[in-house]
Amino acid sequence: MKWMNIIALTLVIVGALNWGLIGFLNFDLVTTLFHGGMFWVARVIFALVGLAGVWCLTMYHAVGQEDQLRMSKQ
Repeated sequence: MKWMNIIALTLVIVGALNWGLIGFLNFDLVTTLFHGGMFWVARVIFALVGLAGVWCLTMYHAVGQEDQLRMSKQ
């Protein structure tokens, strides 16, 4: 599962950087790279970023457990 977390975090970072570029510079890097006949690749990337975001929601559970483990050791 660790490799899934790494892949998901990487995709979420790619998505966050793309959204940052859109917000600050009005520039969509993914769509620019895969425009025209390759637009389906951009849609796949957007879908994977969305799925990675859903996967990363499960990491909140792990963060809560980490805090509880620290408190129980003290």
